[in-house]
Amino acid sequence: MNIKSKRDQIIEASDKLFYENGYEHTSFSHIAKTVRISRGNFYYHFKTKDEILDAVISFRLKNTRAMLGKWEIEGSNAVEKIHSFINILIVNKSKIQKYGCPIGTLCTELTKLNHSSLENANELFTLFRIWLRRQFELLGYAKEADNLAMHLLSRSQGIAMLSSAFHDEAFLRSEVKSLNDWLTTYTVAIYNQ
Repeated sequence: MNIKSKRDQIIEASDKLFYENGYEHTSFSHIAKTVRISRGNFYYHFKTKDEILDAVISFRLKNTRAMLGKWEIEGSNAVEKIHSFINILIVNKSKIQKYGCPIGTLCTELTKLNHSSLENANELFTLFRIWLRRQFELLGYAKEADNLAMHLLSRSQGIAMLSSAFHDEAFLRSEVKSLNDWLTTYTVAIYNQ
């Protein structure tokens, strides 16, 4: 049986609270109460909220790398792998409608705060950008790969934000279908060359 350390429990609880309530609106008390730990024990693991934020970003980076690795294994080709990225909006639709994209909301909040951890948080987007660029390169779009990756990232962020703002699942599903159709136009172009 894998029992998580108190530090890991703090990081996971903080990750959830930062996503649901925002970094600025989450206090040591909120986290300590969620983990059921005294403030004294809490400070043994983390001295500042910024230390927790750095640990949360590292946790999210690790999980994102694992998810991308899973998509690499499960997808038989670049098209299927990109579809996995697009369809993550559907997989996480309830959370996205309620809280937005976990990466987008964190980066937006850290930007507003002019927080020193923004660059580290942006690494999450960079992971997706590099991974998507590689998939488009594999599809034969080497020159356009980065632009296509950024287009897909920006569309998915816009969809997440508007879906959250309007709590509109039909919009989310329609936009995901539109993105999947858009991807099909690129793959059809390759096979018709």
